[in-house]
Amino acid sequence: MNISIEEVVKVARLARLDLSGQEAEEITEQLDRILGYVAKLNEIDTKDVAPTTHALSVHNAFREDVVQPSLSQQEALANGPWQNGEAFVVPKII
Repeated sequence: MNISIEEVVKVARLARLDLSGQEAEEITEQLDRILGYVAKLNEIDTKDVAPTTHALSVHNAFREDVVQPSLSQQEALANGPWQNGEAFVVPKII
């Protein structure tokens, strides 16, 4: 086992989690499997593998910043239920 039940109980206490004995055992088994998988991954030789920041090779996925006409103030205000001619009116929240 890579992790003990005492370590799980200690971390649970630090996280203010109240675990039953059964839950602590289940979590210990689950964490042990996870850590075992991570240990297998650490055995893989990755010295010739370039680090990646994205799963796909994406280069600048953004569109060009082109100025385009937008709605006038009156057209935008026409889309709201309440307006005062200059801005949207919303209920006062206190």
